[in-house]
Amino acid sequence: MISVERLAIFVGLAGLLPFLAGAIGLFVMPDHADWLVRWFYIYSAGILAFMSGIYWPVAMQLENRCYPLSPIVTLAISQVLFLVGGLALLLPLEWRTLVYPVAYLALCLIDVRWLYNYWPRWYRRLRMTLTLIVVLCQTVVMGWLYLR
Repeated sequence: MISVERLAIFVGLAGLLPFLAGAIGLFVMPDHADWLVRWFYIYSAGILAFMSGIYWPVAMQLENRCYPLSPIVTLAISQVLFLVGGLALLLPLEWRTLVYPVAYLALCLIDVRWLYNYWPRWYRRLRMTLTLIVVLCQTVVMGWLYLR
């Protein structure tokens, strides 16, 4: 049987493939840039919504007040990040290039700042690695769009 840690690492790394494909694809297939950018940001919104959904079960466990955030704050964080991810798709492209990396960094900051002791060590390392790569991909796409 596969451990939760190994499965999470596998799924997390596999989840990077569309980010990497989108960022690299702009240089390899510039003729398809419009499609790649649209797809890249739709995927970005979906993963941001998925990651912000993590805070729902956390909020349900906070009833015993053993963590620094209240259940209401934790649910609010979840909903704000979910809305940011979805509504950013309606923004002009220039704004999307800024909103998504900031949202991913905010999500990671919340984990590091307020929920550090909640997550196991391996998960914190995984989150830092995944966030770094996702933000790097977001930055590459932003640079490509602004420099083309």
